[in-house]
Amino acid sequence: MAQMTRGKICVSLAGGDVAALAAQAGQVADRADVIEVRLDSMQHPDVAACCAALDTPLLFTNRPSWEGGAFDRSEEQRIEPLLEAVQQQAAYVDCELRAESSLRGQLLEAMSGGPTRMILSWHNFEATPPQAELEDVLAQMVESGAHTDNTGKIVGKIVTTAHSPEDALRVLRLQEQAKAANFPLSCFCMGEPGRITRLATLYLGGYMTYACLNNSQVTAPGQLSLEQLQELTALLVAA
Repeated sequence: MAQMTRGKICVSLAGGDVAALAAQAGQVADRADVIEVRLDSMQHPDVAACCAALDTPLLFTNRPSWEGGAFDRSEEQRIEPLLEAVQQQAAYVDCELRAESSLRGQLLEAMSGGPTRMILSWHNFEATPPQAELEDVLAQMVESGAHTDNTGKIVGKIVTTAHSPEDALRVLRLQEQAKAANFPLSCFCMGEPGRITRLATLYLGGYMTYACLNNSQVTAPGQLSLEQLQELTALLVAA
C-alpha cells in the first residue's frame, strides 16, 4: 500500500510580544512544520527578534482589519514588517489577494533571489461563494504566480465560511483545479461544518492547514488545536 502523504501543519500564534510568542512556540516547536506569527496581534512587532528566538520555519502575517485582522493603519505601515521578514529570510510572508497590487509587487521584488515564499491569501468570513466565484479566485492566484519572475514562490490560500457540507465540498474541490495547474494551494473552511476540511485538505493535496496552540488560542472560527489535529492524523494513518 502506498504511504499516505500530507501537507504541512502550521500553528498560528498570537502573542503581545516576542517573549510571549517564544513561550508559546516552545510548546509546539517539535511538532509544527511552520509557525505563523500574527504581527497584527503584537503591540510592538519585532521581526528580527522573532527570527532570532524561533527556530521553526516562520510565516509572518500582518492581517488588516478589512480582512478579519487587527491591523488598522496604512497599508504602507502594514507592509514594512513583512519586508523586514523577507530581509530576515523568513520561510513565508502572507499577502492578501485583495491588497493593492503595488504592495504585492514590493514583496515579490524583495523576495527575488531569496528563500521566502508568499502565501497569497483570500478569506470570506460570511459564507462560501458559488463554485464559479471560487474558481475565479483560484485563477487570479494562478495568474499571479505565472506573471512573476519568482516562479514557484507563490502558494495560494483560500478560506471560506461553511454553513453546510456542500460548502465544504465546494472548497475542497478546488484542489483538483490547483493540481491540474501545478499550483500549490491551501484551502479549507471556517465554521463548524468546515472543521473536517482542516484535516481532509492535508491528504487531498492541500499545501498546508492551520491549527491553534490550544482551544483558548483560536485565531479563526472552527480552528482545531494542534493536539486535536495530530490525534486525528495519527488515527487516520493508523487505520
